[in-house]
Amino acid sequence: MPYAHQILCITKTDRKNLHERITHIGGKNSDGERWKISQERAIEGIESGKWSFYVHRAGRTVDVVVAKSQYGHKYLKTVADGIQPDNLLSLPEC
Repeated sequence: MPYAHQILCITKTDRKNLHERITHIGGKNSDGERWKISQERAIEGIESGKWSFYVHRAGRTVDVVVAKSQYGHKYLKTVADGIQPDNLLSLPEC
């Protein structure tokens, strides 16, 4: 079973644009130490089964998954839960 990490912050190419690409995600380890990794590394970790990620917002826990754009580019997003904007994109800057 993959080790689950809570994502607490993101870095985007254009912070003001809700649909711009995430470049990095970050959070805290169980010992309180902060971590930050590239989106590419996170995708590799999910696809290899090494890691899983989730976001906790408004009292709800939502899984983060790998999606593919219409152009074939992989990116991270939360599982659809009916809340807009995407829980991941609404996190604060790392």
